[in-house]
Formats: sequence, C-alpha cells, structure tokens
Amino acid sequence: MKKRIHDIDLFRKYPHEVQAELFQNLISTAKNTEWGKKYGYKENLSVREFQERVPVTDYENLYPYIERVMKGEQNLLWPSKIEWFAKSSGTTNARSKYIPVSPESLEDCHYKGGKDMLSIYVNLYPDTKLFSGKGLSIGGSHRPSEFNSKVSCGDVSAVIMQNLPIWAEAMRTPPLKVALMDKWEEKIEKMVEITVQENVTSMSGVPTWTYVLLKRILEVTGKRNILEVWPNLELFNHGAVAFGPYRQLFRDIIPSDKMHYLEVYNASEGFFGIQDQAGTEDEMLLMLDYGVYYEFIPMDQFDEEQPQTLTLDQVELDKNYAIVISTNAGLWRYKIGDTIRFTSLDPYRIKISGRTKHFINAFGEEVIVENAEVAITKACQATGAIISNFTAAPVYMESGKRGGHEWLIEFEKEPDNLARFTQLLDETLRDVNSDYDAKRQNDIALQEPVVHAAPQGTFMNWLRHKGKLGGQNKVPRLSNSREYLEEIMQVNNL
Repeated sequence: MKKRIHDIDLFRKYPHEVQAELFQNLISTAKNTEWGKKYGYKENLSVREFQERVPVTDYENLYPYIERVMKGEQNLLWPSKIEWFAKSSGTTNARSKYIPVSPESLEDCHYKGGKDMLSIYVNLYPDTKLFSGKGLSIGGSHRPSEFNSKVSCGDVSAVIMQNLPIWAEAMRTPPLKVALMDKWEEKIEKMVEITVQENVTSMSGVPTWTYVLLKRILEVTGKRNILEVWPNLELFNHGAVAFGPYRQLFRDIIPSDKMHYLEVYNASEGFFGIQDQAGTEDEMLLMLDYGVYYEFIPMDQFDEEQPQTLTLDQVELDKNYAIVISTNAGLWRYKIGDTIRFTSLDPYRIKISGRTKHFINAFGEEVIVENAEVAITKACQATGAIISNFTAAPVYMESGKRGGHEWLIEFEKEPDNLARFTQLLDETLRDVNSDYDAKRQNDIALQEPVVHAAPQGTFMNWLRHKGKLGGQNKVPRLSNSREYLEEIMQVNNL
C-alpha cells in the first residue's frame, strides 16, 4: 500500500506526463483493431491528430461495434478478448447500455481503483482496524447475453465481484451467490440474515440502497442503531449519487465520530476518482493512471455536433465540463454523460456536478444537479429534515400563469415547516445559481417552487414498477421534461 501511495504521488506531481504516456499506450495497443485502422492509429500519433481524426462519440455511435462484439467478433474496438459487459441502465434511458469490460480495464482500472481506495484510506487513518473484519458490498446481478451465451452482462458491481480473486472474496460478505441474486427483495432478506452474524468493518455501495439494507437490519434485529449490530464498523465508501443529502441519514443510523465516509467515482465505463483527503465532502482526486485518457467539453460547447475538447492541461477551476474518455476497453472519445468541475489543479481534484441529460433549463435558468443537492442539503439542515429521495421538473407556462419548478421529495424525517423548507430551497438556489435568481426576480419568469412531501416508499414503488430495484439504479434528480415526475406520481396515485 505504501508503494502504491508513492505511485499516486507521482501522477499528482507529473499528471500531464502520465496522461501523455498512457495515451500513446492506448493508441499503440489498438492500432491494429478495426477501429484503429479506420482512424489511422499509429505510433507517436499526436493528441491533435487524434482529435482531428476521431469524432467525439456517444453510445449510439459505438453501439454497432458493441453489438458485433457481443455476438462474438473480436479485435473491433480493443484487441483483448471481451467476454464481459457492464449493463448501464440507471435512469437516463429505457434502453440499457452495454459497456465492454476488457481484462485490462477490469484489472488496471476497476480493481486498481478498489485497491487504491483502501490504500488511501489506510494512509489517512493508519490506526485502522479495517482488516480485522469483513467488507459488506451490495452488488447487482449478471446473466448471459441475449446475443451470445459465452458473453455475460450485468451491473458493473456484479462483473467486478464475479471476477474477484479468492483472497478478495474471502474478505467480503455476503457470499457471492447471495450478493449476485437478481431479485432485490429476496436478496435483501438473505443479506440481513447472513451479515448480522459477521464482524462488518466497512461497507461499499450506493447510499440509497445501502440505507434500505441498514434500515431493514434494524427492523429485524430490534437494535437502535447499526453500531449495536456491527460495533467495529468504521468506513462507508460510497458513490453513484451525491452524499450530501444523505449525510444526516447515515449519522443518525451510525452515531459515531469514528465513522468515516469516502467518496468514489466508479461508473460502468471506468473508475475515475477517489476522495484522498479527510473532511473534504464530495471532492475527489482524478485518478490518472487507470488506462483512461481524459478530455473535457466546456458546457457551452456541448450541443455542438463536434464540440471543442480540452486536455487536462487546458481546464480551469470551477467551470462545468462534460467528461470524454478513451479507455483500455475500447471506448474512444466517449461521452459518459457526467459533468464535473475542478476544485484543484495541483493536484487535479474534481466534484461531480451532474448529468448532461439531468438538468432543468425550461426558462433559461440552467439548474444542474449540484445546485439542487446543495439547496436540498441546506434546507434540510435548517428545518431538521432528512430526505431519502427527490426529483424535480419544470411547470410550464400557461395562459396567464408563470412557470416554475415542482419538487417531489420523500422525507425520512419531515421538516418542521414545509413552507419554510420550500423558502430555503428557493433562496439557496438563488444564491448558487445567478440564472435562476434572474428568472425569480419579481417572479418575472419563475414562481416560487412547489414542493410535495411524498409518502415513504414512493420512489421504491416507482423503481419496482420499472423493474429497477437495487443494483446501481437511481432516481433522476432533475429532468427538463415532466416525464419522470408525472410517472412517479401516477404509479403512486399522488
């Protein structure tokens, strides 16, 4: 672990050199693939030549290649044999995406990220007793591809777990056959039965689903808090959704100043970031030696057919960028759909600010997910509220009526005053977003938001209705249409 911390310090110190070497390795490795030949990959191809030759792509552009690989063809996007695909559904599309997972991306990206997370944690807290117990992880499931029984598809967590070395599997709970069950409600009951008997010292997962498991454990055991079940629990490494709105939820159920929370940025497409400092909420070190070459699209360029991309040495602090990646699994100049902003350039640290498709801009207000999460968190803190999930959508202008935003929030603990909560939500959005503030001046375009307190179980019912319980599925925070909001309300008869 100490040796790896030394390597991490090297890419902190020499980020551009590390990325330049990695870029050349990717190009050299893929030059004889069908994609590499099509776009003229060669030794010593410059980044500028690469950007001129290879278009920025999304899933739809790559899908014809991915489908052929799933049917058994090889050496199309990447020379190694591809037998695993991470199924990325989330909430953005009804249609699932299948992201190729090469042996290199599994070993040098996903596993390396997991090991680095532990190395960084131990470096921050050298007196840890983490390894005296087991790590609890909530995975998804996998199954053979519909195209080819020799190829498997599943949540990235399931792909990782299925391929873990024996020594790593021995350090985690529950057993693989339970962790990879595909029926969420049966899985959670089995997980409770098994894990309450273990000495769990760490947890990994999405905050929403992890909390559902912890809450069920307390219901079954009759304990007041999780430390009565797992007295040695000290770490929750979490990702997929921002932790700010959930922080108080976890503090209440795990009441300990010695409990640590570590943010990671791990997606189906790769492992990108790890929180490397104590006490910095949601800020992560961009990991530069995982077989991922980074480019960034300024958000004012995002809707261009071929947008300008910036390399790492060209980015600026506190500006929103869409991430573009080229990887050791054959994703080339691929838009992953996330937006980030840099909080530090030495070393490069980032915060996830949202999704390229998850925002509200019906009236020029340009509200992004980060704005919403900051506002929700502040409103909760001031009114004693604790949330479990939320979504928001525009209310369109009608004859004689102004537009606005409509929020559906499921509270674990309701605010002491919902009107005050709504006022604080609105005021904070105005503080953090000047475009929103301008539209709210004298209610010129936007009225004060409408907030509905949803009954508990509302979002779970919707996910169950969609067949998306568990795994890495998550609720869309913001939408520029009313599709999600109206469907959630319809499913729950609200």
